[in-house]
Amino acid sequence: MARLIRTEKEVEGRFEELWLVVEEDPLSQWPQGPQTVVGRDAARQDGPQRVRGEARYTADIQLPGMLHTAVLRSPHAHARVKRIDLAPALRLPGVRAALGPGEAKGLEEEAGYSGMAVAAVAADTFAQARRAVEAIEVEWEELEVVLDPEQAVQRELLTTEAARYERGDFERALETADVVIESTYRTSVVLHNSMETHQAVCEWVGDTLDVYISTQYIWGVRAAVAQELGIPGDKVRVVCEFMGGGFGSKNDPGEYTFVAAELAKRTGRPVRCALTRREENTAAGNRNATIQKLKIGAMSDGTIVALGGEFINAVGWSGWSATTDGPMRMLYACDNVRTVLYGAKINTPPMKAFRAPGFVEGTFGLECLVDELAAQLELDPLELRRKNYASSNDGTPYSSKNLMDCYELAQKHWERRDAVRARSDGTWKHGVGMASQIWYGGGGPPSYAWTRVTSDGRITVVTAMQDIGTGTRTAMAQIAAEELGVPLDRVDVVLGDSARGPYATLSAGSSTTPSVGPAVRAAAADAKRQIIEIAAQRHHVEERVLDIKNGIVVSADGNVSTPLEELLGLLESAQILGKGARGPNPTGMSVLTFGVQVVEVAVDVETGEVRVERVAAVHDVGRIINPLGARSQMEGGIIQGIGHTLSEQRLIDPETGRILTTTLDAYRMPTIADIPEVVCEFVDKPDEHLTSLGAKGLGEPPIVPLAAAVANAIRDATGADVHELPISREEMLRALREAATKERRGAPAPV
Repeated sequence: MARLIRTEKEVEGRFEELWLVVEEDPLSQWPQGPQTVVGRDAARQDGPQRVRGEARYTADIQLPGMLHTAVLRSPHAHARVKRIDLAPALRLPGVRAALGPGEAKGLEEEAGYSGMAVAAVAADTFAQARRAVEAIEVEWEELEVVLDPEQAVQRELLTTEAARYERGDFERALETADVVIESTYRTSVVLHNSMETHQAVCEWVGDTLDVYISTQYIWGVRAAVAQELGIPGDKVRVVCEFMGGGFGSKNDPGEYTFVAAELAKRTGRPVRCALTRREENTAAGNRNATIQKLKIGAMSDGTIVALGGEFINAVGWSGWSATTDGPMRMLYACDNVRTVLYGAKINTPPMKAFRAPGFVEGTFGLECLVDELAAQLELDPLELRRKNYASSNDGTPYSSKNLMDCYELAQKHWERRDAVRARSDGTWKHGVGMASQIWYGGGGPPSYAWTRVTSDGRITVVTAMQDIGTGTRTAMAQIAAEELGVPLDRVDVVLGDSARGPYATLSAGSSTTPSVGPAVRAAAADAKRQIIEIAAQRHHVEERVLDIKNGIVVSADGNVSTPLEELLGLLESAQILGKGARGPNPTGMSVLTFGVQVVEVAVDVETGEVRVERVAAVHDVGRIINPLGARSQMEGGIIQGIGHTLSEQRLIDPETGRILTTTLDAYRMPTIADIPEVVCEFVDKPDEHLTSLGAKGLGEPPIVPLAAAVANAIRDATGADVHELPISREEMLRALREAATKERRGAPAPV
């Protein structure tokens, strides 16, 4: 039954209140543990298509008569176009149209960062378009450049008002604490560098705009494009069959979509607008840098009595200020917490969501600070975390929380410390560190799915969601197969087209499986109900005694055993259609994910080289649908976290604001040589309050605690406190020198 509710929707840690029409989910959860299909390893159904090169990405779209676009981007970090002349470009061979500032969303007269789009040209080939862009005559007025986020905060150059949070009496708690530690932590800009660059192909078919795009949110693109162009949503068709990575940067259309749409309208031909690899490093968005000035107060027994911090997000020219203070507010039981969060508006490329935005950075600062406290109090870091375990989220109960189970499972990895330290030899020192994780991942309504069952007994799941490379197709097939009682190879999943399936949510915020999965199960249950009705009439028995197992309709007394395709042969050309919707989240509860990672490192104290040798990751994300896919997600997040922790850093000319690391040889991402042994474990307990699945998302939790765990392992190995990411050789040697200076002065170095 549908009902109208006022609810809170969360995406990437951002909340909004809204009215939604939702359908109640009548299904009860499956028992805990592996079922017949769900909870079992399943290879990706689309794996063969991908490895054979048959998967069609947006980059593979080739439409008849398609034009190609090049974009004129500002060479200045802050400048205004005084005069622009597109005529020289339009006179060149192959050029079909050109756009100037204001002629498409995203082409601006005032450029707030080096690389911002100003004008665009469509031509028969990309080479022709690029030459035409070079021919455009532009006169610039250079403006003041602000690159220092602290200076921006002082001058109140902010993206939004400062966000302030307080509970208890922070100052009083500091006064009563036995020990107070203050530390400053810094994290750098990190780039997504998706294998498939940001791009769209737009074609007008009559008065309908077809948009082929590499996106994490088909329906979000549809809505944004329709609104900008002033046309009904049904006049925009968005297609994304496969995509090559996004990591949070492809949640919106981007200026490339609006440019392609306008050029397609003017030329009457399909138009591709795709970022080049260099443009990915300057204009595709990024994880913003942060400055975190933190305080912790505790009693001598390790009870944390005060947590506070000033957090500065160097947001850039645009974007949103992620909740970097979230872990400090939510992870530990502490009555006295005070945070202030600033979003600094500076002349750098825009912030875009990047795999657990804010929480990766905030966890680095908080979990390093907690370990420094453990060292000063000479307490075991794991026991300190157990002691300050939070049983509620600032008074709001959790829908489920099994972090203590994670600690129990991690104990055996933590106990390897003595053996790991004993491997230290010469200039190489070995150590073990850990960090906890908290993040969202409960998803929410609305999402819808259909199932189609044909006379040959095959099932097709239809939903207009996107699989961004996480294996969502396979997980949805498993859910449908489990509910219908059929082998997995009988289920196909059709997705990726807003004109050929019902609404589904975005693939961000670890929300896809917990949002769309319940709708798929409900649609499968609807189809199963209809099949049972037909079987009951065919065999003259009551519906309640029938079930479907391994593709066979069976009765409780054993008198009925009919293969599904035999029963459904009665349909001939008819079909059974099931529909399902995702119900509401539990009222008055916090739906969160939890985990802990234990990391082993080796540090060369002479050269500053750091190697991550082993990562044991233990996470609580509700029911695991596909353990094989879950482990893959875990490993991917950890690998990405290693890059963020040790090598990835966007460099900017401090005088001009121009980006210096514009290629993959300059921007150092991890390679196979940097990958450690990874051990994955899951609590695998369904959240009994969350939908008919009890499953939460896993896309982001693995990256959250990695940097802090590495830094804490470095302290364990060398006694040096690392306060800045990435932990380059220079940063490592600086930390070692500082630790040596403290030791010479008689200050107790952490051990």
